[in-house]
Amino acid sequence: MEQEVKVNAKEIMAKLARLQTDMNYVREHIEDISLTEDDLQAIEEAEKDLKEGRITSLEDLKKELGV
Repeated sequence: MEQEVKVNAKEIMAKLARLQTDMNYVREHIEDISLTEDDLQAIEEAEKDLKEGRITSLEDLKKELGV
């Protein structure tokens, strides 16, 4: 019985270590996709520019350049 408990403890510790590694990976990538206040402000400005016609789409730009 004691041997079985030690094996289970080792398995649990190994699983916890893998979970910690996975959590660290997720944490790093969540930070990469989070929008900052500056990001949100830039999006708002871009939307305003789009509405006011100050932005040219990539398709229109390619047509203008003959690409």
